[in-house]
Amino acid sequence: MTGRADAPRSPDPVSASLILGLAVGLFGVSFGVLAVAAGLTVWQALTMSLLVFTGASQFAAVAVVSSGGTEVAALGSALLLAARNGAYGLALSDVLKGDLFRRLVAAHLVLDESTAMATAQRDPDQRERAFWLAGVSVFVSWNVGTLIGGVWGDAIGDVERWGLDAAFPAGFVALVAPHLHRLDARVAAALAVAIALVLVPIVPVGIPVLASSLAVLVGLRVPPREVGRKADRR
Repeated sequence: MTGRADAPRSPDPVSASLILGLAVGLFGVSFGVLAVAAGLTVWQALTMSLLVFTGASQFAAVAVVSSGGTEVAALGSALLLAARNGAYGLALSDVLKGDLFRRLVAAHLVLDESTAMATAQRDPDQRERAFWLAGVSVFVSWNVGTLIGGVWGDAIGDVERWGLDAAFPAGFVALVAPHLHRLDARVAAALAVAIALVLVPIVPVGIPVLASSLAVLVGLRVPPREVGRKADRR
């Protein structure tokens, strides 16, 4: 008999995608409220969510506009934060296959959440399925949330008062957890947290996230080591 004690379980892609979609939808409501408050119409906010579809970039652009910044500054901030999705695409190149149209649709769904869900699967055959489930769930929920926030923002009020701002970070932590059974992943994660904590008080919004991604370079230099011990072998 062979096996590995305490082997980490991959998250169930169906239930995890639904929960993640709900959490992101709540954040979408927050974006809809803030976008309309910054001067966008409901349809402008919804068009941004449909076509841009990357929450960090959208929040950054709205924040720049609402604080009096120019459209060029808003676009620059959004593109800077969206640059990480290119790295995600490379990481998923062996997972997402098919004709040109299928790959173009998949490219629009390459996000933190869909990438984390796909790479968390231990079974290679489940990775593409997990990607599509998470990507579609987040896309639908984010856009529905944007519409709700834009139309009924005044009635909803401050989403932080209801604790909804914690939904997205909690969902992402749940996705990252399965990757932390390896030494190199733990080193990279710890260093990324340290970089972000140091930079948050002293640099503009969005820069700490990009800078913390450099921790992956250190993580690659640490030999991977699985946690857990080998069970008895036949």
